[in-house]
Amino acid sequence: MNTILCIDDDERLAELLRQFFLRYDLKLDSAIRPSEGFEKLRHGKYDLIILDVMLPEMDGFEVCKTIRKHSDIPIIMLTARGEVMDRVIGLELGADDYLPKPFEPRELVARVQSILKRTHRKADQPVNLCFGALVIDTGLKQASIESRDLQLSTMEYHLLELLAHSAGTTLSRDDILNTLRGTDSELYTRSVDIAISRLRQKLKPMDVIKTVRGSGYVFVGKPS
Repeated sequence: MNTILCIDDDERLAELLRQFFLRYDLKLDSAIRPSEGFEKLRHGKYDLIILDVMLPEMDGFEVCKTIRKHSDIPIIMLTARGEVMDRVIGLELGADDYLPKPFEPRELVARVQSILKRTHRKADQPVNLCFGALVIDTGLKQASIESRDLQLSTMEYHLLELLAHSAGTTLSRDDILNTLRGTDSELYTRSVDIAISRLRQKLKPMDVIKTVRGSGYVFVGKPS
């Protein structure tokens, strides 16, 4: 059974979600303050975090930023305001998905299941994809440059692997979304650009992802 940590000061919502998640063989633990959430993360093993933006002590953006300093655990952010910029900021900080409040619990479960499936999927025959100093370990779901771990989020890793498997082929934003996210809305299209930008920063000094104006992105690394 997968275990999820929900960091949200709405205790009633957390209890409702806990009961609902059990129907789908998902265990939900909860924390009403970031400090409590950090403590649970230090001493427990979780497969995913559901993180509210509006929290006491510090907002969800700061919590996400703090978690990303030492963990690539998948994060779904919840925002009551539903503002586009809130969602963009969350994605820029390393969140894997977001859902505006109010939401249907079944939609949240579907997003959780989708991310967990993507995270836990193992290749039948794991191989290393090598492009000079860049090595992508498809078994461990990690990437490194000259043995330096790139510390990629779940989304960033899968984006890199997708581009590398399609080296030399231009992928449109919709191609990327349909493969990684299963949606092609305009707002999510913007999230692809954000993820590409973050990935390029982490790949420096290598410059292997090129923008094809009006078409999308292409991985130009040469296999070695």
